[in-house]
Amino acid sequence: MNEVFVDTSAFYAFLVANDGCHDRAREALTRLGEENAALITSSLVLQETVALLQARVGISAVRSFHYSVAPLLDVVWIEDQLYHRSMAALISADSRSVSLTDWSSFEVMRSRGLKRAFTFDRHFESQGFIQIPG
Repeated sequence: MNEVFVDTSAFYAFLVANDGCHDRAREALTRLGEENAALITSSLVLQETVALLQARVGISAVRSFHYSVAPLLDVVWIEDQLYHRSMAALISADSRSVSLTDWSSFEVMRSRGLKRAFTFDRHFESQGFIQIPG
């Protein structure tokens, strides 16, 4: 199956018209739609996206995300075992720059055999994933 993991940075860029990556996000999402890619994300990415939209843009953006975008997603819920693997990776990395949400995203991608991530976060590329847009 043609699956792509979607990160907070892509959601934010797509939804916020004045974001510097907005046009690239729209083009990338159009291409993914044309190839019938399944959009995969995690519960932590959903939480992070809602928090970011709420703080920076407002509830109207949260409403748009919740009703227009979220129904199109296959959400992997971060449960106990995945959480602990992600936390162990974060602690082991001994870095302040990669969040628990990112580590959980990497774990989801590896567990599902996903190679591509729709993201503007270079940490995905440094973990060996293909970044869309490139």
